[in-house]
Amino acid sequence: MANSDIQIIALVGFADDFSHSFLKDCDFEGRQLVHFDNGMMLVQEWESKNLAIVAIISNSEILSNGGLSLIETLKNKKMPSVPFFLVLRYFNPNLRILALTAGISDVFKLPLKIERLEKRVLFYIHNWNLLIKELPFHTRSVYHTGLVKRIFDICFAGLALIILFPLFILVALSIRLESKGPAFYYSLRTGTGFKIFKFYKFRSMYIDADQKVKDLMHLNQYNIDQKKELVNQADPALCEACMQTGKCQYPIYADGAKWCEKDDVYVNSVKNGSAFFKINNDPRITKVGNFIRNTSIDELPQLWNVIKGDMSIVGNRPLPIYEAEKLTTDKSVLRFAAPAGLTGLWQVEKRGKGKMSEEERLMLDNTYAKNQSFINDIKLILRTIPAIFQKESV
Repeated sequence: MANSDIQIIALVGFADDFSHSFLKDCDFEGRQLVHFDNGMMLVQEWESKNLAIVAIISNSEILSNGGLSLIETLKNKKMPSVPFFLVLRYFNPNLRILALTAGISDVFKLPLKIERLEKRVLFYIHNWNLLIKELPFHTRSVYHTGLVKRIFDICFAGLALIILFPLFILVALSIRLESKGPAFYYSLRTGTGFKIFKFYKFRSMYIDADQKVKDLMHLNQYNIDQKKELVNQADPALCEACMQTGKCQYPIYADGAKWCEKDDVYVNSVKNGSAFFKINNDPRITKVGNFIRNTSIDELPQLWNVIKGDMSIVGNRPLPIYEAEKLTTDKSVLRFAAPAGLTGLWQVEKRGKGKMSEEERLMLDNTYAKNQSFINDIKLILRTIPAIFQKESV
């Protein structure tokens, strides 16, 4: 093994022939390349021989043992902090965010570009002390409901459920009489801090309505405003990535509908479509459903979400997963730092005032998140009551 006085760049998980063929031309300024079969061997040798390791290059996928697991092991063992690089085959922007957040310095996708690898590794080695000193990683604190707000939510929601119980019975019977299917349903929604939970509502559509989402994507008012088109695809057949297992390995859910993340329609909507989905004069809605939507009665079962702690009375509306996963930029992620709620700022600001653009909705969500307080929540509740009876729903 190498002399402890010589600076070492540790190679983890590389086969000898692989590293020789790809790394032999790199000029690491005299630093020695030392192979380790896996992360555990690296840690053992590093501890026992006090090796002068100045960087680690691991040939591993991000979620494999040589990726995030190795990073965590090094932290737990309190090993010296050094630049950590990954060389992998599968990669996408979401994985890059995950890797950089976990403390990985950079990621290289095969086939390697030797010049880029060499420059990045040397840059980090030369500037590591400055980087970890001047560029500490800060995470945004996750929102926690205050005691006063939580007591108010429980009292308000509990009292409302008791008072509105006869209305619940009447609405449920009306829904069942008009169309077959359950009166209540739930969908998976994303709330505070991207937490996913079951979101309850009165059913306002025909029972098979959610299966028609892809067929109606071209009617999405946000895409119409932006003059963007989607390719219709009604065939539910498995994509190539899922054919080998016989079932979808990348499911995306939206109000009970499920399709594959690899689906061309979904991929196109991610790349080109709006983050939000809404149809004017939606043909999937029943007559009773139209009434309970316009009066917001369909939202009343979410009082149970408030009791459970998934939501508050006032906050930003929780989003379907397929919408939330596209809102990860700095300008939009702030909305998830606020509580998820039954009513919020954009509901009372825009209801009955015509169409609302995606940018307006994000702006109002962010405004609420920045100015959230119990006093402002009470003001929004008082403004919600007259807003319910506006002609147009948003």
